[in-house]
Amino acid sequence: MAGRDAIVDFCEQRLDAAAFEDYCPNGLQVEGRPAVNRLVSGVTASQALVDAAIAAEADMLLVHHGYFWRGEPPTVVGMKARRLRALLENEISLLAYHLPLDAHPELGNNRQLGLQLGFPQGTPLSGLVWGAAIEPALEVGQLAARLSQVLGRRPIVVGPERPLRKIGWCTGAAQGMIEQAAAQGCDAFISGEISEQTLHQANELGLCYFGAGHHATERYGVQALGQEIADRFGVGHVFINLDNPA
Repeated sequence: MAGRDAIVDFCEQRLDAAAFEDYCPNGLQVEGRPAVNRLVSGVTASQALVDAAIAAEADMLLVHHGYFWRGEPPTVVGMKARRLRALLENEISLLAYHLPLDAHPELGNNRQLGLQLGFPQGTPLSGLVWGAAIEPALEVGQLAARLSQVLGRRPIVVGPERPLRKIGWCTGAAQGMIEQAAAQGCDAFISGEISEQTLHQANELGLCYFGAGHHATERYGVQALGQEIADRFGVGHVFINLDNPA
């Protein structure tokens, strides 16, 4: 059993959360009971994940996508009220980290996705965009097959067929960073989502784009952080994956 506030303080320091100007508050978003014996992690604090955390008798829920996003209505009604009511009535703390969990050099989504894909040599290239030089080069079909095997879903692939000697990636909704990847000399760029213009950008920039799923690419950072909390504080930890095709 560990103290809630000790876990929060550890995460704040480990992720250097105060250094980020984000679209949402990072850290403790909902305060639950002061003692933590069981931690549940997941990607998004949907009602389904909150319900699963309640069923798992969690004291704390750790997510990448929490609440109180910039520009959303501030009123606590409807869906937001139901989610918050469920957490508060069951005294479950909600701990959420967005950009700090994308960017972290060890625990972050980009580092962890690189490890999952077999690119341990990956490093930051530009902002949140990571990349790795590959030798021998991969074919487009080979990288698509690897993504399918690792993530459990077929990526959407657009752009020219070419040998892939330098691969860039950024998890989540980072399709807009395709020009940054091209400027860094990448032959391919992997992210979670694809927009209408991404096809044209990939063709005109001369690199292959892989839309591999927002949820699918962002499952690994929160698992790594959750396991580190469990190991450090001696609490139980389970990752709950609620699949999302987007």
